[in-house]
Amino acid sequence: MTTNPPRVLLAKIGLDGHDRGVKVLARSFRDAGIEVIYTGLWQTCEATMFAALQEDADVVGVSLLSAAHMTVMPEILRIRKACGIEDLPVVLGGIVPESDYAALEEMGIAAVFNPGSPLDKIMTAMQELASRPRSNMDEAQIREGFAKRDARILAKVITAIQRETLPEGWKPPGGNATVIGVTGAPGVGKSSFIGKLGRMLCDRGKRVAVVAIDPSSPITGGALLGDRLRMMLGSPDADFFIRSLSSGGATGGLAPHCGDVVDTMKGFGFDFILVETVGAGQADVSVAKLADHTLLLLMPDSGDSVQFSKAGIMEIAGGFVLNKCDLSGADACQAQLVSAVGDSRPIWRVSAVRDEGIDAVVDWALSL
Repeated sequence: MTTNPPRVLLAKIGLDGHDRGVKVLARSFRDAGIEVIYTGLWQTCEATMFAALQEDADVVGVSLLSAAHMTVMPEILRIRKACGIEDLPVVLGGIVPESDYAALEEMGIAAVFNPGSPLDKIMTAMQELASRPRSNMDEAQIREGFAKRDARILAKVITAIQRETLPEGWKPPGGNATVIGVTGAPGVGKSSFIGKLGRMLCDRGKRVAVVAIDPSSPITGGALLGDRLRMMLGSPDADFFIRSLSSGGATGGLAPHCGDVVDTMKGFGFDFILVETVGAGQADVSVAKLADHTLLLLMPDSGDSVQFSKAGIMEIAGGFVLNKCDLSGADACQAQLVSAVGDSRPIWRVSAVRDEGIDAVVDWALSL
């Protein structure tokens, strides 16, 4: 198993109609012990580099099939410079004529791969680029970055927490953020819900951070960190910070050092911190010790009154979000839930995909 696995962000930029190839790469990287942050289809240059900054990626891989590389890649590098992360290697994969390779290398692209490139060659190049030496921050740099609310410094501090390389003795300043845990079974829609909730809190003038946790491989230590792709809605927002973590073998639904990451975000001055657990089972209740309030997401046909009466995850919820209420079975699920847990805790009916019902959850959060 890889210790401190490299972090590679894969982006599909432009209007390409499918992402089958890049998904194969993402799974292969995961199986090689790499943490892969995948941002999904139809991303912009700006959103991609903004995500790379927040995730403190070791390498960014851009996939293009639209022959737009001589337009897209200079823009990627321009934004990289504007973000202050010029030392971040960027590689390109796609249908690229060999006659353009030299120009791409000259402009600063670290490597170019075509659809026929051997997987082991791609893997070796990514691992070599990810292993480049990185400068350590001292305490003065961190304090200055926090004072200026420099997101680059926050991202690097989180990495240092994960890799246990923080300057000895540094502790984040205190903060007053409200920490809301969001948990639920795999596929219930936690990421989509958090993305909409976070954006709406920002629209109300709040600064929001998200800790999104996905499972890591018990064999290689790699992970496919895919929660961010459901939260990248529209243009990047400086008041909406998303950081993906892998579970790293931790149990209970969280990640190693998760509490330290949350404390660091508090000290950075966020108003709300939303912690998304891995797809949780009945006994995954660790988030309740970390969060001030915990929401449990359910969906139609996710259980009956007996299931809802069981001990564990149902007990830690301060409120229930019945997501995907655009599907049939929502009325029956709500009735079974009320039968099991009563009506002393709020139950919100939500459809994240239709932007329905989330206002009420925002109002609740703002009242805390």
